[in-house]
Amino acid sequence: MQLTVWTYEGPPHVGAMRVVTGMKGVHYVLHAPQGDTYADLLFTMIERRDHRPPVTYTTFQARDLGGDTANLVQRSIADAYQRFKPDTLVVGASCTAELIQDDPGGLAERLDLPVPVVSLELPAYQRKENWGAAETFYQMVRTLTLHRAPERGEAFERDREPGSRPKVNLLGPTALGFRHRDDITEVTRLLDRLGVNVHVVAPWESSPHDLVRIPDADANVVMYPETADTVARWLERTFGQPRTTVVPIGIGATRDFVREVAEMLDLDPEPGLAGIQSNMPWWSKSIDSTYLTGKRVFVFGDATHAIAAARVAAEEMGFEVVGLGTFQREFARDVRKAAKAHGVEPLISDDHLEVEEAIEAAAPELVLGTQMERHIAKRLGVFCAVISAPVHVQDFPARYSPQMGPEGANVLFDTWVHPLVMGLEEHLLGLFQDDFEFTDGVGPSHLHTGTVPQDGATPHDGPAAGTLTGKDTTRTPVVPGPVVARASGDIEWLDSAEKELKRIPFFVRGKARRNTEKYALEQGVDAISVDILYEAKAHFGNR
Repeated sequence: MQLTVWTYEGPPHVGAMRVVTGMKGVHYVLHAPQGDTYADLLFTMIERRDHRPPVTYTTFQARDLGGDTANLVQRSIADAYQRFKPDTLVVGASCTAELIQDDPGGLAERLDLPVPVVSLELPAYQRKENWGAAETFYQMVRTLTLHRAPERGEAFERDREPGSRPKVNLLGPTALGFRHRDDITEVTRLLDRLGVNVHVVAPWESSPHDLVRIPDADANVVMYPETADTVARWLERTFGQPRTTVVPIGIGATRDFVREVAEMLDLDPEPGLAGIQSNMPWWSKSIDSTYLTGKRVFVFGDATHAIAAARVAAEEMGFEVVGLGTFQREFARDVRKAAKAHGVEPLISDDHLEVEEAIEAAAPELVLGTQMERHIAKRLGVFCAVISAPVHVQDFPARYSPQMGPEGANVLFDTWVHPLVMGLEEHLLGLFQDDFEFTDGVGPSHLHTGTVPQDGATPHDGPAAGTLTGKDTTRTPVVPGPVVARASGDIEWLDSAEKELKRIPFFVRGKARRNTEKYALEQGVDAISVDILYEAKAHFGNR
């Protein structure tokens, strides 16, 4: 286990909380010390839930370690059942309590409670949050449906009325999931246009009784493989339910998803394809978006969203993917395959410092990442849009804001493009900052007031570097460009060249500086003038 200030994933019992907190009629008894009792903070403050999470802690203290902590666990489990009367009880230990080895699951079974008890064994020092969510979901479905499994060699029989529409389960949405609530609505609409009903959505807003009904569906839609891939594979083996492999993020993937579901259920895909109406393809091809073509983008997040975002960026928005990575080693193979398709080196790491170094080296103009990358981008002076958990409270908007389906494509366009559009506006303000007729009486722009447009996150939450304070309030703040490494060797920038460099938009200024210094080194020039700057521009522009 690595100690760090930031972490992309919590311990596995937090993943278990995400599953249980999203469900109804389930209670989680967690063997944990007082310091691990932070579920209320996660789910009521960050996600802004309107009720407390269904989690009870044993909350043992240091003085309890010399006594019978096993008895404490049994009392806590019995009290939780008597108080909440859940349909299913989930029992596990936090990373700290795991060291005591009290076996809370075994202790719960000895109580002989009149409800199903799901015992979790989550190795906190080898696994992390998303794996914990997937394992918890799998154990719950397996425990509650195993009695319905057919004998080996026999097929599971489903009752379906002649002429009725096929039905599928939506698997994977959890509490604290990035836009999961809105994605459910969008995918349900897609399936309805195709002529498919949604049977069960799980674990989000489902009950133990809903989990028992999961095998009755004709197929499973795996919305988030991080949570649902394990259980979907088991259901396919045990009940013969086929599963989807395409996640409908972006217009291209949404069309592929509709075709995959139609083929799986032997349906005509055209009604579903005809219902895919989105403004994003037209906007991406419009004259107003052509200046975004070729913008360098670095993508990092959970595997599902990172792979999908890279495809949308490259194929649907005309960006150049200069970096792709994930913190989820379980899905490293999928990310490596996607990175190879984009011609970049994959980054598989849960060390935010390594991610920051990779972003700085790639010098992108836009970062698509998590809450971590938002902070990194601010320090580097690069725009960032959040596409994946871990997220902040601002990433749980009250408005409808999906990532999947046609409307999700619109949200992606707004979220990713608006920061770049605002950046161009800021460049024009800076370009004319010395014109007294333009700046007279004009205050700082939105980038210097802490305002973040829509879903996008700008790199300037406060006053920009170089902003004057005190009595002098007439000078327009200077927007810092991306942080770039200076070329090796003794190269001097003449004042006239530095002034001319500032006329270049800040989101490509770093690239212009590097190219000019590289050209100067190749030519044996140790002082960069305006002429050298434009010679370098012509040299690299002709390549």
